[in-house]
Amino acid sequence: MLHITLRQLKVFESVARLLNFTRAAEELHLTQPAVSIQIKQLEAIVALPLFEQMGKRIYLTEAGQELFNYSRSISQQLADMELALEELKGVQRGKLNIAVVSTANYFVPGLLARFTQRYPDITISLHVSNRENVLRQLADNLTDLAIMGQPPGGIDISSETFLENPLVIIAPPDHPLCGERQIPEKRLEQEIFLVREPGSGTRSAMERFFAQAKIRIHKGMEADTTEAIKQGIQAGMGLGIMSIHTIRLELETGRLKILDVQGFPIIRDWYVVHRKNKRLSSISIAFKQFLLQEAAILVTGNMIDTAPRRNH
Repeated sequence: MLHITLRQLKVFESVARLLNFTRAAEELHLTQPAVSIQIKQLEAIVALPLFEQMGKRIYLTEAGQELFNYSRSISQQLADMELALEELKGVQRGKLNIAVVSTANYFVPGLLARFTQRYPDITISLHVSNRENVLRQLADNLTDLAIMGQPPGGIDISSETFLENPLVIIAPPDHPLCGERQIPEKRLEQEIFLVREPGSGTRSAMERFFAQAKIRIHKGMEADTTEAIKQGIQAGMGLGIMSIHTIRLELETGRLKILDVQGFPIIRDWYVVHRKNKRLSSISIAFKQFLLQEAAILVTGNMIDTAPRRNH
């Protein structure tokens, strides 16, 4: 009988999934030597190599792939066991595991705060990352619920809208276009835009809009965070397109202004997403219902009034 510990399986599963010792160590909050020791001990127990290195990359061996398949199955069974035990506690207790794209993090904490007022004994694990990483969390079954813009295709998911997500063009308050009304879309070709990284939902929506309008814009800076874009705009580096939900404070303090451009705002939606075959806990179901029934009122109630809705 193989005397493999659950800790060793957890470490192995993380390394096998990421194929990177450093990233696995970060995910597990361990040092890289600690991860390496666990893998070496596991290889000694099974008496087979689990990884092989080619150049700077590592790959699973045949034995590693077999163990990876079993480790995922065991992890899922343990998660189901934990969920079944949590169900016995009811909705008043339990853990909510949620992943959100970075843009949504401007309003999700406020919603979580309101939700925990009703269920003060729950614990929350909040993972904030870019769209690519959130999709990976969904695909790897590492999160109960996810909040994002356009839901992905290609994986078996359930998605429901719970809040409108208007995208607006923003500028520093001293920009010459700030005082103008109904600015023609073509006028934007004279401006420099600060944009999010490829794969960002906001960038994809922006590129679709300008492609449909046959407008070519000049990109002055690319950044992987909304905060970097906002700081660049305030510094006068150019204009930007972002969710109205990310700039409430800057609008209130006058550090940024929304331009009145024809065709804007672009109306998108926020979605709550989970795997279709995911067995949701009582607390996850309760939070999903909370989003669907109350999020729009709670979030928009705190927002500054924006331009009229336009459909795209």
